[in-house]
Amino acid sequence: MSIRYIDEIDNLAGKKIFMRVDFNVPLDDNQNITEDTRIRAVLPTLNYALDQKAKIVLASHLGRPKGERKEKYSMAPAAKRLSRLLGKEVKLAPDCIGPEVHAMVDAMQPGDIIMLENLRFYQGEEKNDADFAKELVNGCEIYVNDAFAVSHRAHASVEAITNFIPVVSAGFLMKNEMNYFDKAMQNPIRPLVAILGGAKVSGKIEVLENLCDKVDKIIIGGGMAFTFLKGLGYNVGKSLVEDSLIDTAMATFKKAAEKGVKFYLPVDCVVADQFNPAAETKVCTVQEIPEGWMALDIGPATVTLFAEALQNSKTIVWNGPMGVFEMDAFSRGTFAMVSAVANSYALTIVGGGDTDVAVHRAGEYAKISYISTGGGAFLELLEGKKLPGIKVLEDNGHKH
Repeated sequence: MSIRYIDEIDNLAGKKIFMRVDFNVPLDDNQNITEDTRIRAVLPTLNYALDQKAKIVLASHLGRPKGERKEKYSMAPAAKRLSRLLGKEVKLAPDCIGPEVHAMVDAMQPGDIIMLENLRFYQGEEKNDADFAKELVNGCEIYVNDAFAVSHRAHASVEAITNFIPVVSAGFLMKNEMNYFDKAMQNPIRPLVAILGGAKVSGKIEVLENLCDKVDKIIIGGGMAFTFLKGLGYNVGKSLVEDSLIDTAMATFKKAAEKGVKFYLPVDCVVADQFNPAAETKVCTVQEIPEGWMALDIGPATVTLFAEALQNSKTIVWNGPMGVFEMDAFSRGTFAMVSAVANSYALTIVGGGDTDVAVHRAGEYAKISYISTGGGAFLELLEGKKLPGIKVLEDNGHKH
């Protein structure tokens, strides 16, 4: 089954579109947006709908209000920023359901945009509640999902809502995500290299299992590497290790070997005597981590090894940093990998969360082929899972 995209729908003029977006942007203490990539990411879809003279109702969540109305989680800053980016008024509704919202939507003219208030002010959103979803629809005729980052969640505005609206489709951001993912996983140009980092093996074991069947090389960095290194018999000091997953990690390690997948682990690391930006640090090989010290970044020899492993790659998929890059002393490994990936001659796809922050901080984002907007959703795709939000788009995309 294929997904139907917004540009495959005839005549949007005057039609009411319910568009699920992900404007879950970071805010500082004064409610100022510190980074608006997620809002900019849906501009192509919005501009397309505006050019077609549609009426657009935007819906998103922000933060974790847990079903209660909390002003600090209001969509107001997002509506204001979008107004500025589009150069036109984006009205903020007082709520996301209810008579006042209905009246506002009824009064819309072609080319108008309304931003609904935070969907998660209601528990029905996360519970995928059918009645809440029905309320959200509010006379809209076309549903557009352009929120890849929440498509791994079966929430009311992502899944249940598709049962109550005649036309179900996806936007251009979703199209990009799916296209790049297909290029990486369905028919990649080889060699295909997966780089996995981040603190923990848990949550990535299924990804690793699935990747063993698809990739040519796997590179492991970040805290998760030390569960593997301990399993291989190294003394890793106070480094982060998930003891309960050592056997699972070793099974994956063996599976990779059996499949002929090259498996790279760090050969040296930056260690510290405590988890602290001001800690004493030194570089040592993984064989010589001092008792009571912890590894918080990959070392220079590992950077050289990993960069060398990327030399002949044609497709690179990366999720998770190489160390605690938020602290300056432990950021070099991640930033060096960003450079190696950015300067490779490969199709490079970076999966959300911390990794995209690192790419932006290193100033190399222009050289990455594609940066995914979804951390969790990206990981679940790598696991080979069907995401609920994408499944309903495939099932309902051509129901009319």
